[in-house]
Amino acid sequence: MRDEDDVPILKAAALRPRDAATLLVIRRDGPVPRVLMGRRAGGHAFMPDKWVFPGGRIDLADFRVPVAAELAAPVAAALQRTCPPPRARALALAAVRETFEETGLILGRPGSATSRGQWRDFLASGHLPDLAPLRFVARAITPPSRPRRFDARFFTVDARHLVSLDPGSGSGELDEIAWFDWDAAGKLDLPSITRAILAEVAQAADDNARPIPFHRFDRGRHRLLAV
Repeated sequence: MRDEDDVPILKAAALRPRDAATLLVIRRDGPVPRVLMGRRAGGHAFMPDKWVFPGGRIDLADFRVPVAAELAAPVAAALQRTCPPPRARALALAAVRETFEETGLILGRPGSATSRGQWRDFLASGHLPDLAPLRFVARAITPPSRPRRFDARFFTVDARHLVSLDPGSGSGELDEIAWFDWDAAGKLDLPSITRAILAEVAQAADDNARPIPFHRFDRGRHRLLAV
């Protein structure tokens, strides 16, 4: 008997997931934690009108940009279980860059460098990216049947490390950007993986020994592993 999921999965088999990174920026300056969310513009082919965390795919420039501080050793070690060290570092930088591009928020320290690529505007602000506060909290690969596929690593950062807490308009990829407490965020129109990561980050806050989850799909079935 043929599995009904075989046909779409086989058709999408050649679509290799692209490395991507996502950042949960969390504010803890009020009575309850709040997380930064953005709503994807309706014209997008991938998850239109959904509320998501800032993020996107890796760029060649992410392998070359200088930093103010590298990843903490335990974070780098965990991330390197998913890919070689240069790519691990570039993924962390992609999370910082995409957050800046989509929200205008800078995770950096004063410093100078030049770039003509994707980092030009970030570096023009007079800051170098700061990887030290990042924490690696999850990995997820988009199901094979989707029109876009990403191998995404999810990071968190405390908002006190940002240069400013006021998001701007960004690149226009997100048509609304706001801070939400966990209960309010859970009521938004979220992709299923975004909802899962929200819940996992909340649980991890009370359990430092919790394994880093890895969401993937095997023959149409969701599998939750550990990184």
